[in-house]
Amino acid sequence: MSETEREDERWTPPIGPIDPEHPECAAVIAEVWTLLDGECTPETRDKLKQHLEECPTCLRHYGIEERVKRLIAAKCSGEKAPDSLRERLRIQISRTTIIRG
Repeated sequence: MSETEREDERWTPPIGPIDPEHPECAAVIAEVWTLLDGECTPETRDKLKQHLEECPTCLRHYGIEERVKRLIAAKCSGEKAPDSLRERLRIQISRTTIIRG
């Protein structure tokens, strides 16, 4: 058995709250992307931000996710599919529609 396989056997995903002093951490972490994407309600946003101010563990997690989002945006923004690809996709979609129709 390789070292990686042994490490995989030992590792188990965390269950329950991330910080025992903040039992709501799991829910906050689940909502981090809605906060980053601006998709949560103002009330939820305020609750999440308050929790992040009080919980260094979640704040660290939020910071990591924020950096990941910025990296993805930097690496993927502005790229468009070539016109030839878009045309092939349009033709394929129209064929699929005709076949089903």
